[in-house]
Amino acid sequence: MLVRKLTPEIGAEITGDIQLTNATPVDIANLRTLLKENGVVFLPNQAPTTEQHIEFGRKWAASLGLELQGHPNLQKSTIQQYPEIFELKASEGGVANEWHTDLTFQEKPALCSILHMVQCPEVGGDTMWASLSAAYDALSQPIKDLCENLTALHDATPHNKPEVTAIHPVVRRHPETGRKCLYVSEHFTRRIVELEAKESKSLLEFLCNHIKDPRFNVRYHWTPGTIAIWDNSCTQHCVLNNFVGERHIQRVTITGDVVKGVGNGKERDFPTKYSPHLNGIGAGAQSRHDRQLFMHYKMEDKMPGVAGGFQKNVVKSKL
Repeated sequence: MLVRKLTPEIGAEITGDIQLTNATPVDIANLRTLLKENGVVFLPNQAPTTEQHIEFGRKWAASLGLELQGHPNLQKSTIQQYPEIFELKASEGGVANEWHTDLTFQEKPALCSILHMVQCPEVGGDTMWASLSAAYDALSQPIKDLCENLTALHDATPHNKPEVTAIHPVVRRHPETGRKCLYVSEHFTRRIVELEAKESKSLLEFLCNHIKDPRFNVRYHWTPGTIAIWDNSCTQHCVLNNFVGERHIQRVTITGDVVKGVGNGKERDFPTKYSPHLNGIGAGAQSRHDRQLFMHYKMEDKMPGVAGGFQKNVVKSKL
């Protein structure tokens, strides 16, 4: 196994004698170590069948004591006979060209994603990943102190389901390394819960633009048959929609991330220094995201711990 780091902060390409179609528990353990160190890893020249892709995903999930998850909202983008597979084709409008971490509108978001690039253009269509731990580390201490005591509302509006919501800390700890990571994105994050709407807008714009800083990013040019594995607890990604022709991906997703906050230096589910900014929020609130936050809490009052972001379509492992 040959490992080539792509940037100091994020990304590694793995070549050599490893084949994911017959990966052993030792192979998966080694890959998990590399993933913790690099956030996203790329394995060219794999080209698994759909069945082999799913089987590798099941093995990876089992090594974590977790399961594969079908997409909770975009069932039209799944293959009927393979509910574990999420599929996007550019010819059908499937280009994820906004920065995001997968499925953060769920209470327990996706922990890991494994993508097979089935077909891609020779030029263009690269994907960029950002290291959310490196982005956090580069913030000034006053901004770190503020963000560690804030939470944010995420929703599934990009999937035409704005009522599906979850609240997560703005800064989280990585579940294995313990590193602090920013946890907001332009695609799914709508509002900072503890701030007034205009304050929230300004801070979210700053943080989302900060994450795009090239110092924290890797850009990968695809070849057909490449497998990418990324850690959703410390990265986000974006496709560059600058190509002509077909771009076809298939992905399996490992569910079950438990997002922990870091307020006051202690790991916990949510920071507690500030209260939600709900003054004047209700049916007559001026901001759409204010109303959305009100409805989130209204739903949570009826279904504590669910808050509209409940998990669906969990596919049981069959090892």
